[in-house]
Amino acid sequence: MDYWTLVKPVWDSISIYDGADKFVSDYEAAPEVSRVLFAAHWCQSEICNGGFHQFYSNSTGVLAPEAHDAFLKLGMPKVAELIAQSMSWFDAPFPRDRISRENVLDAHAEGQPNSPNPFDALDDPFFNALESESGGFEAAANAFAQVWQAEALRR
Repeated sequence: MDYWTLVKPVWDSISIYDGADKFVSDYEAAPEVSRVLFAAHWCQSEICNGGFHQFYSNSTGVLAPEAHDAFLKLGMPKVAELIAQSMSWFDAPFPRDRISRENVLDAHAEGQPNSPNPFDALDDPFFNALESESGGFEAAANAFAQVWQAEALRR
């Protein structure tokens, strides 16, 4: 089973663009398997496109805690740990508000004018773990979807 089959039905019903409360409400209303795959897909897609900095500076950063949990459920604890490390640069509780995240990103950039932002050091380890751990993201996501489907058929 292709994991996207389970993401597609919730793709337009979980909003990452309308604030934290809307996101959390939409996310919690979706079936668990779909929301896990949704969070993992968005996270890896954004980080692969522009690194952790892009992930957090875009609307997708709202789902960082869910992405961490999703990668644990996919059997990718190294990837989850890298997400946790990146989240540690923010105050607790994690700022789901995009402007708050951007303020933290800007503060790190201003505080280190001659060195890369703290997230840059996590990008390559993330890419490597995403490709290698548990057979890579797509294999892990598809395996998770297949296990879910098999369990659903047994019920």
